Amino acid sequence: MTCYQHINKAWRIFATGFNFALFGFGGLALTFIVFPLLTFSLKDNLERELKVQKIIQRSFAFFCASMRFTGAIDYRFDDEALLQQDKNCIIVANHPSLIDYVLIASRLEQCDCLVKEAIWHNPFMKGVVKSAGYIPNTAVENLIDDCSKRLDDGNVLLIFPEGTRTAPGNSSKLQRGAAQIAIKTKTELRVIHISVTPPFLTKQKKWYQVPDVKPFFHLQVKDKIAIKPFIEEGGAPSVAVRKLNKHLDDVLFRSGNR
Repeated sequence: MTCYQHINKAWRIFATGFNFALFGFGGLALTFIVFPLLTFSLKDNLERELKVQKIIQRSFAFFCASMRFTGAIDYRFDDEALLQQDKNCIIVANHPSLIDYVLIASRLEQCDCLVKEAIWHNPFMKGVVKSAGYIPNTAVENLIDDCSKRLDDGNVLLIFPEGTRTAPGNSSKLQRGAAQIAIKTKTELRVIHISVTPPFLTKQKKWYQVPDVKPFFHLQVKDKIAIKPFIEEGGAPSVAVRKLNKHLDDVLFRSGNR
């Protein structure tokens, strides 16, 4: 690398660390200061959660803008306006990076999310996810009912079917949770495909292991997947789930752009 490239990489390490510190302290500030101040007068639990989710959207939008402004990353959404139309919808996306959820949620004033157990034990995030009313993916016996209730209210539910970040170059394997929820609740799915070039904030690397060039996140909002054909053609629910999961795999990882 040239001298300029070394300086640029060093700056991006600093910028990434700064923004991660901002995110961590921001999570604590939201939990203990912002949420109580702005929602104390709301008695209805659902109304309070929707207010919190709007605050999260604005906070995440600020964080993403900070990451871009400081040069840590760049990103682009294609067909972002489609997301604003979605109600009573499941959003599914692949999961190459740590901040995929943050990027997507920064564009949605209302966004429920299935959250893995580790987040509920993260000191910087557990207060945020609890206040937002996010759904833990550990209570399997109540999961479908919880998701169904949110969707019946017209909410948008974000799910990463891989369950965790997938390493670059490794074949991705989808869990069946998203397909099962979609089939059992008869809910359409909105697909978002995320690519990161070069790979960044993967599961295998630490935050300070930045690539030699600035990472670019490309988020493509794709067409909806109708569920009715899978239910009608699948026969048994388990068959419909399997066929839908295979289709999701093709859309997210095999077919590339629309």
